[in-house]
Amino acid sequence: MSLVKKLLKRWKLTLALALSGMMAAFVLVVGGAYGLAVTSTEEFCIGCHEMRDNPYAEFKGTIHDINRSGVRAICTNCHVPHEPVPLILRKMRATFEVIGHLRGIIDTKEKYEAHRAMLAERVWVRMLETDSLECRNCHTFDKMDPDRQSERARSRHAKARAEGWTCIECHFGIAHTEPKGEGPVELREKLKIPRVPATAAQQARAAPKGS
Repeated sequence: MSLVKKLLKRWKLTLALALSGMMAAFVLVVGGAYGLAVTSTEEFCIGCHEMRDNPYAEFKGTIHDINRSGVRAICTNCHVPHEPVPLILRKMRATFEVIGHLRGIIDTKEKYEAHRAMLAERVWVRMLETDSLECRNCHTFDKMDPDRQSERARSRHAKARAEGWTCIECHFGIAHTEPKGEGPVELREKLKIPRVPATAAQQARAAPKGS
């Protein structure tokens, strides 16, 4: 076989491998994106009766379900980050929760109630550590209009921002039944999860007008 034929054969093989790799990457990317999209729908989240009959039933009728603006949150808005890396990490962690479903850990109302505090604390700890990242997908201090808030709300938001309090330390149990026992504030203190006070500029923006 001449040198030209050898080079041509090698070039064809290299091209075929490159095209195969590109096709495989395309399938993985498209398939991954599709999987992320499907598993982020409300229909998927409440596909098992554990979620449909317990947390989703409690969520119905709350301010995040029905409100004057018609802007509605679904499960993933509050429980899944929107940023790419935290999103993928949360999805990966969620795959282990399938094991709990298969084992029937909370497959009855009684079992769910017995695990309620543990499930809530797990979510609270994550949100304390991430500064309520999921809440901030929709709610941000910089976009709040203090003039449309009550005096108490303005004051508490300014204090929260200045001292590094995060959303769920005041706003918890608003979509699901609050479990008995410790709340987010007590968990932060017990686990020594630090607060991150706002900068002087952020505090100034958050302060009520006229203060």
